[in-house]
Amino acid sequence: MKRIALLLAGALLLTACAAAQPRDTRVTLEFFQFKPEAVETFDKIIKDFEAAHPRVDVVQNHSPTAESAIRARLVKDDIPDVIALNGNSVFGELASAGVFYDFARAPIAADVSPSIQRILDDLGTHRPGERNGLPFASNGNGVIYNKDLFARHGLSPPTRWSEVVAAARRLGAAGVTPFYATLADAWTTLPAFNALAGNVPAPGFFARRTAGKTTFAAEYPQVAAKLRELFGYGQRDRFSRTYEDGNQAFAQGKAAMYLQGSFALPAIATYEPDFEIGTFALPATENPADTRLVSGVDVALTLPREPEHPEESMAFLAYLLRPEVMTAYAREQRAVPPVENPPSDDPALAGLMPYFAAGRLTGYADHHIPLTIPLDQLLQQFLIDGDQAALLRDLDREWDKVAARRS
Repeated sequence: MKRIALLLAGALLLTACAAAQPRDTRVTLEFFQFKPEAVETFDKIIKDFEAAHPRVDVVQNHSPTAESAIRARLVKDDIPDVIALNGNSVFGELASAGVFYDFARAPIAADVSPSIQRILDDLGTHRPGERNGLPFASNGNGVIYNKDLFARHGLSPPTRWSEVVAAARRLGAAGVTPFYATLADAWTTLPAFNALAGNVPAPGFFARRTAGKTTFAAEYPQVAAKLRELFGYGQRDRFSRTYEDGNQAFAQGKAAMYLQGSFALPAIATYEPDFEIGTFALPATENPADTRLVSGVDVALTLPREPEHPEESMAFLAYLLRPEVMTAYAREQRAVPPVENPPSDDPALAGLMPYFAAGRLTGYADHHIPLTIPLDQLLQQFLIDGDQAALLRDLDREWDKVAARRS
């Protein structure tokens, strides 16, 4: 009995000592993000956040195959605490499935530009009125141009489609390649396609197509014809040049224009061009007032539907969404902060900023086309063979096949 009493006394003493020790209240968050070029930038942001929140550790998990990785983890119910994904069709599908948080009433959503938020919401939400992600960085999908070559040939950024054609012809006649094209990579057909598809058909095309009220054959002939004309002003070897070839060639002054979005600017800068770079929104009609800049949410932030650490996760998200943090990120990554009247001191983006300030934006058309439709390959083949009827017929056939599987 004496031995049992001693053991009980020892146990009570250990319990008392344990109770006297402060509990470890540290929380570790996993920040899952997809951009390899932004790892160091996010490391700096995390370091500053942790300094202000000493009981929260944030571990950055960069995945080069983020979309497939996040799908696999969702199947296992292993969702990261804070998630950064590209605002594309995959994000829309996941949001629609109800796996992401609803920020509709969250105070941190108040400073986001409504026009940019709308682009993200249009990709898909779990229920009408929900916000299942918040924009962190935006891009502009226009035309990148060599300001020195434009000045040398007496050109200004065109504001009408006829002016695009006239500029291309003037440059070609002077021995200058109007557009550097990189059609060995099928996806590089998409920036020009999106600029045209976002401005030529009447707004709401995809809603009408989903409802069976229209077709690509009915509303996309001009998109296809103008796409072919644009790439017709490319260099002779355009079908054997890659995106990396194009970045280097444009930086070396081998063409006056480049059909790429602002996301290409950092890659071009690595080749240290010795001329001033500018951008403009591609006009697709003869009315400048109708031109809308195609813009996408380059980085969308979200949380799981039911966060494991809601207070800490929301605190980190709120820190990321501070205007000064978004602006600093945008400056490093040549992006646009998704706030109203976004600040930008990047001269290369000056031609696009008025569209952000005025909210004259539209989303990427290809983000509304199911990934099972090989859009880039269809466009690449069309630019090789010029068969417009086949392109439009194939788009409608592939769309109808997807619709039949979903019904």
